[in-house]
Amino acid sequence: MTVVWALLWITSSVLLIGLLAQPISMATHLAVGLVAIAAIAIIKMFRPMGLWRSIFLAFGTAVVLRYVYWRTTSSLPPVEPLANFIPGMILYVAEMYSVGILAISLFVVSDPLKRPPAPRLSDEDLPTVDVFIPTYNEEKALLAMTVAAAKGMDYPDGKLTVYLLDDGGTEQKCNSTNRFEAEAARERREELTALATGLGAVYLTRARNEHAKAGNLNAALGVTNGELVAVFDADHAPTSDFLTETVGFFKREKKLFLVQTPHFFINPDPVEYNLNTFNRMASENDQFYGMVQRGLDKWNASFFCGSAAVLRREALRESNGFSGLSITEDCETALELHSRGWTSVYVEKPLVAGLQPETYTSFITQRSRWAQGMTQVMILKNPMFKRGLSFPQRICYMSSLLYWLFPFSRAAFLFSPLLYLFFGLQIFDTSGYEFFAYTLVYIIINLLMQNALYGKFRWPWMSEIYEYLQSVYLGRAVLSVIGSPRRPVFKVTDKGQTTDRDQISSLGWPFYGIFALLVAGLVATVWRVVTEPLSNDVTLVVGGWNLFNLLLAGSALGVVAERRNLRQAPRVDVSRPGELIVGETTVPVMIEDGSMSGVRLLVKRGGIGNIASGSRCELRFTPSKPLPSDRMPIVVRDVGLMSNGDVQLGCSSDPTEPVHDRLLADLVFSDSARWQALLIKRRVEVGVIRGTLFVIFTSAVHAIRGISYIYRTRASRRAERRRVA
Repeated sequence: MTVVWALLWITSSVLLIGLLAQPISMATHLAVGLVAIAAIAIIKMFRPMGLWRSIFLAFGTAVVLRYVYWRTTSSLPPVEPLANFIPGMILYVAEMYSVGILAISLFVVSDPLKRPPAPRLSDEDLPTVDVFIPTYNEEKALLAMTVAAAKGMDYPDGKLTVYLLDDGGTEQKCNSTNRFEAEAARERREELTALATGLGAVYLTRARNEHAKAGNLNAALGVTNGELVAVFDADHAPTSDFLTETVGFFKREKKLFLVQTPHFFINPDPVEYNLNTFNRMASENDQFYGMVQRGLDKWNASFFCGSAAVLRREALRESNGFSGLSITEDCETALELHSRGWTSVYVEKPLVAGLQPETYTSFITQRSRWAQGMTQVMILKNPMFKRGLSFPQRICYMSSLLYWLFPFSRAAFLFSPLLYLFFGLQIFDTSGYEFFAYTLVYIIINLLMQNALYGKFRWPWMSEIYEYLQSVYLGRAVLSVIGSPRRPVFKVTDKGQTTDRDQISSLGWPFYGIFALLVAGLVATVWRVVTEPLSNDVTLVVGGWNLFNLLLAGSALGVVAERRNLRQAPRVDVSRPGELIVGETTVPVMIEDGSMSGVRLLVKRGGIGNIASGSRCELRFTPSKPLPSDRMPIVVRDVGLMSNGDVQLGCSSDPTEPVHDRLLADLVFSDSARWQALLIKRRVEVGVIRGTLFVIFTSAVHAIRGISYIYRTRASRRAERRRVA
């Protein structure tokens, strides 16, 4: 059936292209374009599926290709002078790259798959599972929560073994010639061995730190024997039903090597935190996990994302373990196994709670690794030439790999208008009216299609903001791989970072320079309008383009101007009954929220006498899985009296036994319904107009805030110098 829809889509697109490619007047073309916009907008209102979805995509595809035809045949600058031709061709290539990415992404998500739940198996039929939690330098408290959550998964104890794979306590590190490094490694090994043992897990390390995360996982494969392997990053705590929702697929399909689930995050990334969008819209990664992975799954091309996944050991044996040629061992491993005839499944249900990088610097470190690794895979194991893959699988993998070349097209779109505004270069050989008739129609159609496909997962223009924020640094990272594909090394992304004051990121200053340059472009626009009135049509169009870039740049200032963030552990709603035990007194409480470090309790008016900060108590509640104890020691940190007389208690956990970590993990991380509800709550769809207005407002507000941070930073430095003096 999918092939039928694809043929309908292609056929209808070709017919429409034939009509739109006919020689017609500019006014006629504009009228046809406006009719197409109206038709697409109307179809979009009805959330098209099936045949109507194909018609919708056909309309959009036809207009996009009509733009490509016009752009190729009528708007390129002549070869002479080269000052116009070279940047003109760079811009043209950037546009064609964007059109190509759009085309293959439409192919990927044309009919996204929604799978039914995994088959439920009896305990006797369940396969044995080894859980791998690789770690390098993460804190003990963070690892305790992840290991405890893994131990709390619903699965027969005799068939589940949790392994803590420590690359921070290897023999190589423990025997380092650096005395302090060796002592730290030995202390870490001793501490994590006790942690794992106390929680009922197994501590593993290896001789040498070779091949980064892939090497760590492969070392564990060599000394374990479970039929399935579940992999969780050190900051990815699984829900209690993780294995229930995934393992059943392996019994139904013998050639299945992977069941991947979303990476769900409970804290905002630096864009969401500094622009204050975390609770208003879906997370940036939700477009990938909410739509793209489902589209890939349709073509048997959903791939391993490094964590929150279950893999079949038999398949990993065939590929000699996890691939380590690139620094993105996850995608590379999936590509290898797909080419060997193995299949994959994607389950679109949040079954882990993870942490995102909190600062812009750590965000760029993470994205640079992704960009470099995916570029390595594209160069060293190009899917288009990989034997064993189907044609749709090749297209799907190339979609994910080619995407990471966006820094170059984004740079072309950013600086091209300035070449005209500052130097008068004619890199776009057309009139303002033609630009309006062709380019503006193309942009609107593109927006409508993306909003229809990804409306719940990504608001208009947010992708452009994220890409702009990454482009300044990722372009150089990708170029380094192109120059030397085997050189990049795996860098761990820091998590749980805090900032004790408002500050400008150490990587943020280039964005201030670009913003100033774009403001100068705005001034140049006004100057050209006044001094060259005969070219006002072109000047206004190019000036509008520069103004759009200025909006992106304004939003970026708000991101690199980092707000103070003292919270290491994000809090999540719990709403669970319990009892607070203070000495001989027991009172009912409602556990309002929790984190890896504590809980907030609500005590009804008159329920408890005087209780002060620093009081040591016990919190009792019923865990979702039977544990040796139902009591968790806590310390009261804050006491707040509400207007109705109720009391709120901010409490930190005070674990003295491993079971206390398991209780806290059960309280905060066990319930997947909580993550599902939060996911749905944030998937708020807005239209193109509302989304555009939001970006304009956001840019204006946060550009002002970002500029104000320059003066705050200077004042802070002066105060620091005075304190030192």
